[in-house]
Amino acid sequence: MSVKPPRKFFEPLAIGAPAPYRELPVRLERMIHFFPPHNEKMRAKAAEIGKTVDVLLGNLEDAIPADAKEAARAGFVEVAKAWDNPGTGLWTRVNCLNSPWFLDDMNAIVGEAGDKVDVVMLPKVEGPWDIHYLDQLLAQLEAKHGVKRPIMIHAILETALGVENVAAICQASPRMHGISLGPADLAASRGMKTTRVGGGHPFYGVLEDAAEGKAGRTLFQQDLWHYTVAKMVDACQSAGIKAFYGPFGDFSDDAACEAQFRNAFLLGCVGGWSLHPKQIDIAKKVFSPDVAEVLFAKKILDAMPDGTGAVMIDGKMQDDATWKQAKVMVDLARAVAAKDPEMAKAYGL
Repeated sequence: MSVKPPRKFFEPLAIGAPAPYRELPVRLERMIHFFPPHNEKMRAKAAEIGKTVDVLLGNLEDAIPADAKEAARAGFVEVAKAWDNPGTGLWTRVNCLNSPWFLDDMNAIVGEAGDKVDVVMLPKVEGPWDIHYLDQLLAQLEAKHGVKRPIMIHAILETALGVENVAAICQASPRMHGISLGPADLAASRGMKTTRVGGGHPFYGVLEDAAEGKAGRTLFQQDLWHYTVAKMVDACQSAGIKAFYGPFGDFSDDAACEAQFRNAFLLGCVGGWSLHPKQIDIAKKVFSPDVAEVLFAKKILDAMPDGTGAVMIDGKMQDDATWKQAKVMVDLARAVAAKDPEMAKAYGL
């Protein structure tokens, strides 16, 4: 048998490890905000920044120089030990599995701060085998150090092989929290001809048909990431986990960042990464449902309390399918409203 039966799937993988979650904890995660833990000034601001974001992530991997890896690890453990913000998720992105730092990352994080960390983000995941290894290791470390709740796993989709295996990755463990798109490494893995970190490219488009008597032809720019995001969302939703857009690297172009986030949101992503403080508010704006959409969705739920039948609202037919769409919208609005009083008032919740 190549697939674990359900009972075995949800068994702890080490004696004394906490039982895996049967359902993901309900959390608002519109943005995953990265900070460099080796930077003393950023560590000092971590608790305050944590009050303004949904998830704060201590980054140990890319963008951390090799000679600062140990300092970043120690800095994140310091922040985690002092962490007292239950309304904000605390995550870390560890170094990749084939790096010389990964095992030390895991021993330190789980051993010294395991009960404070919600999610470990694993980069460059290529198949379910990567998740199986981290799953077993986490269980062993949780058991050894008496961690009381399971630490979840969030994978980054940033290789061509990972995209090929994304459905199997999503279903590899009950620890799976979600997947983020890693466009820069994925572009390199695919041999894409772009140096941009996320977003579009002016050369990637569809040229309008030539027309007699018209001098120029317009190139309509397309989304480089549409296929991958849609495939990732399908894989995540099928497994009951969350899909996220990753980084948008051009901090000088807020409009393009907002457009890319909105595309991802409409396709089914629940959040994106914020690498610069100003991207926090962009993510809050984009990944919170539109007020008018929520008010209309509430009308649908009020008109169809049990989700059956069909009704006409403002000249539009609504049935059980649109009821499900409305419930997704209102459930998300309730999560936003619980953290944001202004949005709660706007939503009427």
